[in-house]
Amino acid sequence: MNDRVLCVEDDPATQVILGGIIEDAGWRPETALSATAARELLAASPDIQVVLLDWMLPDGSGVDLCRELKASGASHYVILVTVRGAPEDIETGLDAGADDYLVKPVSPVEVRARIRSGLRTVDAQRQLADRLAELESAMKRVSSLESLLPLCMYCRRINSSETWQSVEDYLWDHVDVKVSHGCCPDCLAKLTRQLGPR
Repeated sequence: MNDRVLCVEDDPATQVILGGIIEDAGWRPETALSATAARELLAASPDIQVVLLDWMLPDGSGVDLCRELKASGASHYVILVTVRGAPEDIETGLDAGADDYLVKPVSPVEVRARIRSGLRTVDAQRQLADRLAELESAMKRVSSLESLLPLCMYCRRINSSETWQSVEDYLWDHVDVKVSHGCCPDCLAKLTRQLGPR
């Protein structure tokens, strides 16, 4: 696994512990000692999917950074990791947009499970976004087919983007449809009459 997990924590001992848990699980740990460093690293590394975020940082609140990340539309899965375990603190953190919440001291098993859950969630969101993009593209193609098509009354070619194309080529380019050729009953009967008995 090459998934990168960012640990935003100003305590060196906790950084070492979390970094070891992340690395032992096969992920690549990234570290930031402040909110500013975290912003810079996330801006430069769009492939980071999961962020372990301390509440209290030297240059601000992890909760405020979480709000900022979520307001920006970022797809990171944010796990607040803090000593603040009161129910109202958990409520504040989750209301700020955190996807999960861990109270220190943390269990390595629980940290790994929460990160795996986060990676699955981010992957599912990415797949959904891809499907929506495919659907929008398909809807555009359908919309282009519903518009008025200039068709030559003699050769039956379609004028598309200043180029005259056969109907088969047009369908292939715009709706990814292959055309198989056959003969309808009316044309078959007409052709049989023209050729006469054999």
